[in-house]
Amino acid sequence: MPRNRSAPRCDNRTQVTHVLDSIGASPALHWFQDPAVLAPLMLLAVIYVWRFRTARREAGGRGAGVAQAAAFAGAMTALLIALVSPLDGLGEDYLFSAHMLQHVLLGDIAPLLLLLALSRVIMRPATRRLIPIERRLGPLANPVTGIVLWLTFMYVWHIPALYDAAAEIPPVHLLEHVTFFAAGLALWWPLIQPVPMRRRMTGMQPVAYVAAAKGGLAALGLYLAWAATPLYPYYETTPRIWGLSPVEDQNIGGVIMMVEQSFTLVLVLVWLFVRMLTASEEEERRRERAEEAELGAQDIDVDSRSASGV
Repeated sequence: MPRNRSAPRCDNRTQVTHVLDSIGASPALHWFQDPAVLAPLMLLAVIYVWRFRTARREAGGRGAGVAQAAAFAGAMTALLIALVSPLDGLGEDYLFSAHMLQHVLLGDIAPLLLLLALSRVIMRPATRRLIPIERRLGPLANPVTGIVLWLTFMYVWHIPALYDAAAEIPPVHLLEHVTFFAAGLALWWPLIQPVPMRRRMTGMQPVAYVAAAKGGLAALGLYLAWAATPLYPYYETTPRIWGLSPVEDQNIGGVIMMVEQSFTLVLVLVWLFVRMLTASEEEERRRERAEEAELGAQDIDVDSRSASGV
Protein backbone atom coordinates (compact mmCIF):
# COMPACT_ATOMS: atom_id res chain seq x y z
CA MET A 1 0.00 0.00 0.00
CA PRO A 2 1.20 3.60 -0.60
CA ARG A 3 3.52 5.15 1.92
CA ASN A 4 3.84 8.68 3.22
CA ARG A 5 5.28 10.92 0.51
CA SER A 6 5.88 13.96 2.72
CA ALA A 7 9.47 12.94 3.55
CA PRO A 8 12.21 14.58 1.44
CA ARG A 9 14.02 12.60 -1.25
CA CYS A 10 16.98 10.67 0.07
CA ASP A 11 20.58 10.64 -1.06
CA ASN A 12 21.96 7.97 -3.39
CA ARG A 13 23.15 5.61 -0.66
CA THR A 14 19.81 5.71 1.13
CA GLN A 15 18.04 5.18 -2.20
CA VAL A 16 20.10 2.06 -2.82
CA THR A 17 19.21 0.73 0.63
CA HIS A 18 15.52 1.36 0.00
CA VAL A 19 15.71 -0.35 -3.36
CA LEU A 20 17.43 -3.38 -1.85
CA ASP A 21 14.66 -3.51 0.72
CA SER A 22 12.03 -3.40 -2.01
CA ILE A 23 13.49 -6.27 -4.04
CA GLY A 24 14.13 -8.50 -1.09
CA ALA A 25 17.90 -8.16 -0.76
CA SER A 26 17.84 -6.79 2.77
CA PRO A 27 16.61 -8.24 6.07
CA ALA A 28 14.74 -4.97 6.58
CA LEU A 29 12.30 -5.96 3.86
CA HIS A 30 8.64 -6.11 4.90
CA TRP A 31 6.91 -8.59 2.65
CA PHE A 32 3.59 -8.07 4.38
CA GLN A 33 3.53 -4.30 4.03
CA ASP A 34 -0.16 -4.16 4.91
CA PRO A 35 -1.23 -7.10 7.13
CA ALA A 36 -4.89 -6.15 6.59
CA VAL A 37 -4.58 -7.47 3.03
CA LEU A 38 -4.03 -10.99 4.35
CA ALA A 39 -7.37 -11.17 6.18
CA PRO A 40 -9.65 -11.33 3.11
CA LEU A 41 -7.21 -13.65 1.33
CA MET A 42 -7.19 -16.04 4.29
CA LEU A 43 -11.00 -15.90 4.48
CA LEU A 44 -11.23 -16.68 0.76
CA ALA A 45 -8.87 -19.64 1.19
CA VAL A 46 -10.86 -21.04 4.12
CA ILE A 47 -14.18 -20.76 2.26
CA TYR A 48 -12.75 -22.37 -0.86
CA VAL A 49 -11.16 -25.30 0.98
CA TRP A 50 -14.42 -25.95 2.82
CA ARG A 51 -16.49 -25.92 -0.40
CA PHE A 52 -13.85 -27.96 -2.26
CA ARG A 53 -13.89 -30.75 0.33
CA THR A 54 -17.69 -30.70 0.51
CA ALA A 55 -17.98 -30.88 -3.28
CA ARG A 56 -15.61 -33.85 -3.41
CA ARG A 57 -17.78 -35.74 -0.96
CA GLU A 58 -21.00 -34.82 -2.76
CA ALA A 59 -19.84 -35.44 -6.33
CA GLY A 60 -17.14 -38.04 -5.81
CA GLY A 61 -14.40 -35.72 -6.97
CA ARG A 62 -16.10 -34.60 -10.17
CA GLY A 63 -15.73 -30.83 -10.54
CA ALA A 64 -13.46 -30.66 -7.50
CA GLY A 65 -10.21 -32.26 -8.53
CA VAL A 66 -6.57 -31.51 -9.13
CA ALA A 67 -7.27 -28.99 -11.88
CA GLN A 68 -9.49 -26.83 -9.67
CA ALA A 69 -7.09 -27.04 -6.72
CA ALA A 70 -4.12 -26.06 -8.92
CA ALA A 71 -6.03 -23.12 -10.38
CA PHE A 72 -6.94 -21.85 -6.91
CA ALA A 73 -3.33 -22.17 -5.75
CA GLY A 74 -2.29 -20.17 -8.81
CA ALA A 75 -4.87 -17.47 -8.10
CA MET A 76 -3.74 -17.13 -4.49
CA THR A 77 -0.10 -16.98 -5.58
CA ALA A 78 -0.89 -14.21 -8.07
CA LEU A 79 -2.75 -12.22 -5.39
CA LEU A 80 0.03 -12.64 -2.83
CA ILE A 81 2.69 -11.55 -5.33
CA ALA A 82 0.63 -8.52 -6.31
CA LEU A 83 -0.37 -7.38 -2.83
CA VAL A 84 2.14 -8.47 -0.20
CA SER A 85 5.41 -9.18 -2.02
CA PRO A 86 8.18 -6.63 -2.71
CA LEU A 87 6.47 -5.96 -6.06
CA ASP A 88 3.97 -3.78 -4.18
CA GLY A 89 6.60 -1.40 -2.79
CA LEU A 90 8.67 -1.47 -5.96
CA GLY A 91 5.69 -0.39 -8.02
CA GLU A 92 4.50 2.29 -5.64
CA ASP A 93 7.85 3.89 -4.84
CA TYR A 94 10.03 3.35 -7.91
CA LEU A 95 8.86 1.80 -11.17
CA PHE A 96 5.82 2.25 -13.38
CA SER A 97 6.62 -1.11 -14.98
CA ALA A 98 6.43 -2.89 -11.62
CA HIS A 99 3.09 -1.21 -10.97
CA MET A 100 1.91 -2.40 -14.38
CA LEU A 101 2.88 -5.97 -13.54
CA GLN A 102 0.90 -5.69 -10.33
CA HIS A 103 -2.16 -4.55 -12.29
CA VAL A 104 -1.81 -7.41 -14.77
CA LEU A 105 -1.82 -9.88 -11.89
CA LEU A 106 -4.81 -8.27 -10.17
CA GLY A 107 -6.96 -7.46 -13.18
CA ASP A 108 -6.38 -10.47 -15.43
CA ILE A 109 -4.41 -13.44 -14.17
CA ALA A 110 -5.81 -13.78 -10.62
CA PRO A 111 -9.50 -13.45 -11.67
CA LEU A 112 -9.03 -15.94 -14.52
CA LEU A 113 -7.40 -18.54 -12.28
CA LEU A 114 -9.94 -18.01 -9.51
CA LEU A 115 -12.87 -18.65 -11.84
CA LEU A 116 -11.12 -21.70 -13.30
CA ALA A 117 -10.84 -22.98 -9.72
CA LEU A 118 -14.61 -22.96 -9.43
CA SER A 119 -17.08 -25.43 -10.89
CA ARG A 120 -20.82 -25.87 -10.87
CA VAL A 121 -20.48 -28.41 -8.09
CA ILE A 122 -18.40 -26.05 -5.93
CA MET A 123 -20.73 -23.12 -6.69
CA ARG A 124 -23.92 -25.11 -6.04
CA PRO A 125 -24.88 -23.29 -2.80
CA ALA A 126 -24.61 -19.90 -4.55
CA THR A 127 -26.40 -20.86 -7.77
CA ARG A 128 -29.93 -20.24 -6.48
CA ARG A 129 -28.88 -16.80 -5.23
CA LEU A 130 -27.00 -15.75 -8.38
CA ILE A 131 -29.63 -16.77 -10.94
CA PRO A 132 -32.27 -14.29 -9.62
CA ILE A 133 -29.62 -11.56 -9.64
CA GLU A 134 -28.91 -12.31 -13.29
CA ARG A 135 -32.61 -12.06 -14.10
CA ARG A 136 -32.88 -8.69 -12.36
CA LEU A 137 -29.91 -7.38 -14.35
CA GLY A 138 -31.88 -8.03 -17.54
CA PRO A 139 -29.97 -6.98 -20.69
CA LEU A 140 -26.90 -6.12 -18.61
CA ALA A 141 -26.37 -9.84 -17.91
CA ASN A 142 -24.65 -10.16 -21.25
CA PRO A 143 -21.09 -11.14 -22.24
CA VAL A 144 -20.67 -7.74 -23.91
CA THR A 145 -21.07 -6.11 -20.50
CA GLY A 146 -17.98 -7.97 -19.26
CA ILE A 147 -15.79 -6.61 -22.06
CA VAL A 148 -17.14 -3.07 -21.70
CA LEU A 149 -16.56 -3.01 -17.94
CA TRP A 150 -13.07 -4.46 -18.22
CA LEU A 151 -11.83 -2.16 -20.96
CA THR A 152 -13.50 0.88 -19.40
CA PHE A 153 -11.87 0.38 -16.01
CA MET A 154 -8.49 -0.43 -17.55
CA TYR A 155 -8.44 2.66 -19.75
CA VAL A 156 -9.94 5.05 -17.20
CA TRP A 157 -7.47 4.09 -14.47
CA HIS A 158 -4.58 4.64 -16.89
CA ILE A 159 -5.55 8.29 -17.35
CA PRO A 160 -2.46 10.04 -15.91
CA ALA A 161 -4.36 12.10 -13.31
CA LEU A 162 -6.17 9.04 -11.93
CA TYR A 163 -3.10 6.80 -12.13
CA ASP A 164 -1.02 9.33 -10.17
CA ALA A 165 -3.83 9.84 -7.65
CA ALA A 166 -3.95 6.09 -7.03
CA ALA A 167 -0.19 6.03 -6.41
CA GLU A 168 -0.40 8.95 -3.97
CA ILE A 169 -3.67 8.38 -2.08
CA PRO A 170 -4.22 5.03 -0.30
CA PRO A 171 -8.06 4.93 -0.53
CA VAL A 172 -7.91 5.68 -4.26
CA HIS A 173 -5.25 2.99 -4.67
CA LEU A 174 -7.48 0.47 -2.87
CA LEU A 175 -10.41 1.44 -5.09
CA GLU A 176 -8.22 0.96 -8.16
CA HIS A 177 -7.21 -2.54 -7.10
CA VAL A 178 -10.77 -3.56 -6.23
CA THR A 179 -12.15 -2.33 -9.55
CA PHE A 180 -9.35 -4.06 -11.49
CA PHE A 181 -10.12 -7.38 -9.81
CA ALA A 182 -13.90 -6.96 -10.18
CA ALA A 183 -13.50 -6.06 -13.86
CA GLY A 184 -11.37 -9.16 -14.38
CA LEU A 185 -14.11 -11.33 -12.86
CA ALA A 186 -16.70 -9.64 -15.09
CA LEU A 187 -14.54 -10.32 -18.16
CA TRP A 188 -13.88 -14.01 -17.56
CA TRP A 189 -17.23 -15.00 -16.02
CA PRO A 190 -19.20 -15.32 -19.31
CA LEU A 191 -16.45 -17.49 -20.77
CA ILE A 192 -15.97 -19.89 -17.83
CA GLN A 193 -19.48 -19.74 -16.34
CA PRO A 194 -19.08 -21.47 -12.97
CA VAL A 195 -22.81 -20.69 -12.73
CA PRO A 196 -24.72 -21.15 -16.03
CA MET A 197 -25.84 -17.94 -17.75
CA ARG A 198 -29.02 -17.61 -19.78
CA ARG A 199 -27.19 -15.69 -22.51
CA ARG A 200 -24.45 -18.09 -23.56
CA MET A 201 -21.85 -17.75 -26.26
CA THR A 202 -21.99 -20.37 -28.98
CA GLY A 203 -19.93 -21.36 -31.99
CA MET A 204 -17.03 -18.99 -32.58
CA GLN A 205 -18.39 -16.29 -30.27
CA PRO A 206 -16.01 -17.18 -27.39
CA VAL A 207 -13.03 -16.75 -29.73
CA ALA A 208 -14.28 -13.36 -30.90
CA TYR A 209 -14.99 -12.39 -27.27
CA VAL A 210 -11.46 -13.11 -26.06
CA ALA A 211 -9.83 -11.59 -29.16
CA ALA A 212 -11.83 -8.36 -28.74
CA ALA A 213 -10.92 -8.05 -25.06
CA LYS A 214 -7.23 -8.79 -25.48
CA GLY A 215 -6.85 -6.77 -28.67
CA GLY A 216 -8.63 -3.83 -27.07
CA LEU A 217 -6.22 -3.65 -24.16
CA ALA A 218 -3.13 -4.51 -26.21
CA ALA A 219 -3.72 -1.21 -28.04
CA LEU A 220 -3.08 0.64 -24.77
CA GLY A 221 0.04 -1.43 -24.17
CA LEU A 222 1.28 -0.62 -27.68
CA TYR A 223 0.76 3.10 -27.05
CA LEU A 224 2.68 2.98 -23.77
CA ALA A 225 5.45 0.88 -25.34
CA TRP A 226 6.09 3.43 -28.08
CA ALA A 227 5.41 6.69 -26.22
CA ALA A 228 8.44 8.97 -26.50
CA THR A 229 7.51 11.23 -23.58
CA PRO A 230 6.61 10.35 -19.98
CA LEU A 231 2.86 10.35 -19.39
CA TYR A 232 2.78 9.98 -15.61
CA PRO A 233 4.30 12.87 -13.63
CA TYR A 234 4.39 10.78 -10.45
CA TYR A 235 6.97 8.41 -11.89
CA GLU A 236 9.11 11.31 -13.11
CA THR A 237 9.77 12.19 -9.47
CA THR A 238 10.44 8.72 -8.05
CA PRO A 239 14.07 7.63 -7.49
CA ARG A 240 15.53 6.15 -10.67
CA ILE A 241 16.87 2.62 -10.34
CA TRP A 242 18.52 0.08 -12.61
CA GLY A 243 19.48 2.87 -14.99
CA LEU A 244 15.92 3.26 -16.30
CA SER A 245 14.67 6.67 -17.34
CA PRO A 246 10.96 7.48 -16.88
CA VAL A 247 10.32 6.91 -20.59
CA GLU A 248 12.18 3.58 -20.65
CA ASP A 249 10.32 2.46 -17.53
CA GLN A 250 7.02 3.44 -19.15
CA ASN A 251 7.91 1.61 -22.37
CA ILE A 252 8.70 -1.56 -20.41
CA GLY A 253 5.34 -1.27 -18.68
CA GLY A 254 3.64 -1.12 -22.07
CA VAL A 255 5.57 -4.17 -23.26
CA ILE A 256 4.54 -6.07 -20.11
CA MET A 257 0.89 -5.30 -20.87
CA MET A 258 1.21 -6.32 -24.53
CA VAL A 259 3.07 -9.55 -23.82
CA GLU A 260 0.65 -10.60 -21.08
CA GLN A 261 -2.38 -9.91 -23.28
CA SER A 262 -0.87 -11.87 -26.17
CA PHE A 263 0.23 -14.79 -23.98
CA THR A 264 -3.16 -15.01 -22.26
CA LEU A 265 -4.93 -14.81 -25.62
CA VAL A 266 -2.96 -17.76 -27.00
CA LEU A 267 -3.51 -19.89 -23.88
CA VAL A 268 -7.23 -19.17 -23.75
CA LEU A 269 -7.65 -19.89 -27.48
CA VAL A 270 -5.92 -23.25 -27.00
CA TRP A 271 -8.18 -24.00 -24.03
CA LEU A 272 -11.27 -23.06 -26.06
CA PHE A 273 -10.12 -25.29 -28.93
CA VAL A 274 -9.60 -28.26 -26.59
CA ARG A 275 -12.97 -27.61 -24.94
CA MET A 276 -14.74 -27.52 -28.31
CA LEU A 277 -13.07 -30.79 -29.33
CA THR A 278 -14.06 -32.42 -26.06
CA ALA A 279 -17.65 -31.20 -26.40
CA SER A 280 -17.75 -32.46 -29.99
CA GLU A 281 -16.49 -35.89 -28.94
CA GLU A 282 -19.03 -36.09 -26.11
CA GLU A 283 -21.82 -35.14 -28.50
CA GLU A 284 -20.67 -37.82 -30.96
CA ARG A 285 -20.65 -40.45 -28.18
CA ARG A 286 -24.14 -39.43 -27.09
CA ARG A 287 -25.37 -39.71 -30.66
CA GLU A 288 -23.80 -43.17 -31.04
CA ARG A 289 -25.37 -44.35 -27.77
CA ALA A 290 -28.76 -43.05 -28.91
CA GLU A 291 -28.42 -44.84 -32.25
CA GLU A 292 -27.38 -48.07 -30.53
CA ALA A 293 -30.32 -47.81 -28.16
CA GLU A 294 -32.69 -47.22 -31.09
CA LEU A 295 -31.28 -50.20 -33.01
CA GLY A 296 -31.54 -52.35 -29.88
CA ALA A 297 -35.17 -51.35 -29.44
CA GLN A 298 -35.88 -52.24 -33.08
CA ASP A 299 -34.20 -55.64 -32.67
CA ILE A 300 -36.27 -56.35 -29.56
CA ASP A 301 -39.41 -55.36 -31.41
CA VAL A 302 -38.55 -57.69 -34.32
CA ASP A 303 -37.77 -60.55 -31.94
CA SER A 304 -41.00 -60.07 -30.07
CA ARG A 305 -42.96 -60.09 -33.32
CA SER A 306 -41.20 -63.24 -34.49
CA ALA A 307 -41.92 -64.96 -31.20
CA SER A 308 -45.61 -64.09 -31.43
CA GLY A 309 -45.76 -65.31 -35.05
CA VAL A 310 -46.68 -61.96 -36.47
